[in-house]
Amino acid sequence: MTHILIAGGGIAGLTAALALHTAGFERITVVEATQEIRPVGAGVNIMPNAVRELDALGVLDRVEERAVRTRELRYYHRSGGLISRDPRGLGAGYHWPQLSVHRGDLQLVLAEAVRARLGECALLSGVRVTGVDPLPDGRPRVTLEHSEGTRRGRASLEPDLLIGADGIRSAVRAALHPGEGEPPWNGMLVWRGISRVPAARAGRFMLIAGDDRLRAVVYPISEPADGGDVLVNWALAAPSETAQGTFRGDWNRAVPVETFAGRYEGWEFDGVSVPEVLAAADAAYEYPMVDRDPLPAWSLGRTTLIGDAAHAMYPIGSNGATQSIVDGRALAHALARHRDPVTALAAYEADRRPAMTRLQLSNRQQGPEVVIDLAHRRAPGGFTDIRDVIPERELAEIAARYAATGAFDPRSVNQGSPYGGTVHAQR
Repeated sequence: MTHILIAGGGIAGLTAALALHTAGFERITVVEATQEIRPVGAGVNIMPNAVRELDALGVLDRVEERAVRTRELRYYHRSGGLISRDPRGLGAGYHWPQLSVHRGDLQLVLAEAVRARLGECALLSGVRVTGVDPLPDGRPRVTLEHSEGTRRGRASLEPDLLIGADGIRSAVRAALHPGEGEPPWNGMLVWRGISRVPAARAGRFMLIAGDDRLRAVVYPISEPADGGDVLVNWALAAPSETAQGTFRGDWNRAVPVETFAGRYEGWEFDGVSVPEVLAAADAAYEYPMVDRDPLPAWSLGRTTLIGDAAHAMYPIGSNGATQSIVDGRALAHALARHRDPVTALAAYEADRRPAMTRLQLSNRQQGPEVVIDLAHRRAPGGFTDIRDVIPERELAEIAARYAATGAFDPRSVNQGSPYGGTVHAQR
């Protein structure tokens, strides 16, 4: 029986485990470096193409219990001028909604499903992959580091297949592409957090606002609680005073909101006040805005990459978690269709890598958020009517071009999953 080892118990790794089990694979082990999978982190936005795959895996109902349907996306100039407002999900003609959800809640739903379907021993915490050496037959010899209880120490394992889902600083990727080094940094810092604010002040839409230097993304990730409050996810970006290149510092540093909040004074968009949201935050975390250069290959022998380990990209267009989910389904589908695992990995890569390379490069050019740069460049002081600055046709073309780049336009998505499985459209 084929043994598949997955390095990383995040969204990519857990989705892959569920997809592989759905495709008929039984012996699957997911190792996660953290001691416990807990609802930590910030919010994520899941596009309809990935929601479709969660539906096919039978976990969509549980995810929706903890999520909000994203019905509209609005782009604003920092002066408050509305650049565009676009329906999302079902309102945009998709057969599946777009969802905003706490990353930790999504991860917990996926972890619960893995344990229920594959058994408690299928998900091991406190275990990290630290090295990979190819064997003559193409199988990997994997070095594992245990950091929990009496299991502290190192061990080695020789699975039939290794899937690197261990994030942007992946040990599996480093083994396949030694010498690549740290992810390149573009000189921008990102501050992220979650706030609890009155529902009336949270908006019912996702907003992205700013100019050519400062950017704010704000959207609710929960329905109103008993007191009428909702959880609001926010992410802010601004240039660092340090030169770009390689980031030197803590990748997940807790910082006082006051250290950056002043840059966004007066930012209010159709009733959503960025300073008010920031003032309600329990904590804030600082990250470098980094990605990875596209790879010429994701696989070697019986080892491959998915999610951020394969194609980490700038946080633009809601494609991080979205594409990780699709990766897991695509990989399981390829492995189910091809008896030879090397052939299967080649098919998976041929399906996914070209599109992900295009998305990585598009995000370096701001993707659909380029409309904010255009508006600022053409009307730095603001505007009364965006049509005097950017014609409607140009706005529509930018959005359509980005959707087509990743094949997540309504027509492509509504054709149904190319990866098999029963889905339930028009949720």
